[in-house]
Amino acid sequence: MAGVTRAGATARSRERWRGRAVAAAFLLPALVLLGALVVHPIGYSLYRSFFDRSGDAFVGVANYREIFADDTIRTALRNTAVWVVLAPTTATVLGLIFAVLTERVRWGTAFKLVVFMPMAISMLAAGIIFRLVYEADPDRGVANAVWVGVHDTFAEASAFPKARPGRDSPLVAAGGGAYVTKEPVRAGVPVLLPLVGVAQDALPDGTGPAAAAPAEPGKVTGTTWQDFTRGGGGRTNAVDPTESAYRGMRIEAVRDGKVVERTTARGDGTFTLSAKADGAVLRLPAENFREAYAGVDWLGPVLVTPAVIGAYVWMWAGFAMVLIGAGLAAVPRELLEAARVDGAGEWQVFRRITVPLLAPVLAVVLVTLVINVMKIFDLVFVIAPGSVQDDANVLALQLYRTSFGTDADQGLGSAIAVLLLVLVVPVMLYNIRRIRREGRR
Repeated sequence: MAGVTRAGATARSRERWRGRAVAAAFLLPALVLLGALVVHPIGYSLYRSFFDRSGDAFVGVANYREIFADDTIRTALRNTAVWVVLAPTTATVLGLIFAVLTERVRWGTAFKLVVFMPMAISMLAAGIIFRLVYEADPDRGVANAVWVGVHDTFAEASAFPKARPGRDSPLVAAGGGAYVTKEPVRAGVPVLLPLVGVAQDALPDGTGPAAAAPAEPGKVTGTTWQDFTRGGGGRTNAVDPTESAYRGMRIEAVRDGKVVERTTARGDGTFTLSAKADGAVLRLPAENFREAYAGVDWLGPVLVTPAVIGAYVWMWAGFAMVLIGAGLAAVPRELLEAARVDGAGEWQVFRRITVPLLAPVLAVVLVTLVINVMKIFDLVFVIAPGSVQDDANVLALQLYRTSFGTDADQGLGSAIAVLLLVLVVPVMLYNIRRIRREGRR
């Protein structure tokens, strides 16, 4: 009986070893690839990080000291920290909001499709798209076109931003961008307010040829116009028929520092003020010459990192929404309905029931995005212009810039790669432990 038992145990042991051998045979190609593509590069990078630029001289931890001494690399570290805090959190929050709200609308599936669609676009293509979106010229950049449109709705830009008095003009600068007449004006004597400096095609629509204002007893009349004749000729400080009027120019009559009357120039540049303007000086207020609002410098040193993060969120909010939506579908509806029956409002249901039940899914999304943003490279490289890449720099981009090019330092580049690995490993370990805890439940 004992012999039969030993024989059975031997057979089971042999069968077990055979199963392990088969499993190892199937795993071997993957392990070889893993070693060749992951383990070996990591090991070589660690080894190379202790050598100088040429790879001949051992420098110890000098490359690691250089990481924290170099201002450019410190900026990359700081920006990477900003990315880790802002990008995953924003994408996850938006994904949660989209997932919850799309459950309540009839066209939720179509909305999810639209939000998820950017995931089908490569990072390179998305970078090119957003480089155009953030273009400074409002005629080309969508962001500034919208921003300038909203701004000009509430604060209309002047049509004469570069207008100024010409030679021997009766106007002088009054400070703050305004211009005033040198002498007080008199009723019945037409006033000339010539300016130069506005391109012909930049004049307001409806602008016509300038006309000399007729004298009117008891009133102050005058003309404001572009004192410039195309092709040359014409008389200085005199209204010529080929010269253009300044339609819409605002004119104020000022006496003792107070505005006593206001008017606006007509299509031919003429204007009329009542007898109250007699003896006052005429002022062209600064609002006539306010520079056109050019929008926001999205890709300037201050906003370039938030701008690139915005492009990333545009791409990955759909990913977060789909994963959170899948988790939301598994939430027991009876719990939500029971809470509503007990008098809980929608915000209370969302905050006290939906979010806690979705916590494992939210953790998955957040950790995945944290690992992803630590390796972000292509969006920053494509969107940020060369003049501000030092301001938008992140560790992965700095790794590329240090390791390749005419001034490559592969020792320092390897040290940056090892640092990046060290920063990613704790997040990965947390993710592995979380998956194991979920598996034991």
